[in-house]
Amino acid sequence: MPAASVLSDLLHAITDGVTAAVGDYGLYAIFLLMLVDAVLPAASEVVMVYGGALAAGVFAGQSATIFGYELESGLPAYLGVATAGSVGYLIGSIGGWYLGAALGRPWLERHGRWLHLNEAKLDKAERWFDRWEEWAVFIGRLTPVARSFISVPAGVFRARLGPYVWLTLLGSAIWCFAFAGAGWAAGANWEEFHHAFRYAEYGVIAVIVVAAAWLGWHLLRRRRTPADEPA
Repeated sequence: MPAASVLSDLLHAITDGVTAAVGDYGLYAIFLLMLVDAVLPAASEVVMVYGGALAAGVFAGQSATIFGYELESGLPAYLGVATAGSVGYLIGSIGGWYLGAALGRPWLERHGRWLHLNEAKLDKAERWFDRWEEWAVFIGRLTPVARSFISVPAGVFRARLGPYVWLTLLGSAIWCFAFAGAGWAAGANWEEFHHAFRYAEYGVIAVIVVAAAWLGWHLLRRRRTPADEPA
């Protein structure tokens, strides 16, 4: 089977899984998926665009419901969708910051190979964060795929938590309200807008493939190490 066909099938599977989750669980799924996306790519573009279309009331049997209360289709549902995404992403980002702060740079130096990070690159990244941390956080939150890799390094390099939280909230709110708005405007034709951002999905797939390859290599290495050690 051609690689392009395999990749296309995988992208469809991811999209179908995300839309099914949002369709079945509404705001709860949006909240959780965006929380995960703050640390690992979780197709946030699809989540918010489809959520916006759901807010428009174009899917029979699907609605924006929270705590047993169904939000009215249109503006109330749109605000609920965008807010759920923004809050979920913010909480995930704060968790990622604390994770990075707890792990620290030594951990990243030991395990950063799969991200092509060596000591020199870490030094450069740290200097960059020290000089541009506010802009790094804000612009990073508006950049597809890369937005999921800001949280942990920000904690590792001890970006100031106060500005980090507010700039993350601002960037994620712009992202969520904009993409949900695009989905709301597109309605049943949400996929047409989504296809314009297919390049971001390819980035997500690349990250997943690299992570899977690294995990497989790491497990294989651990299995071989005891046998290679002298008795």
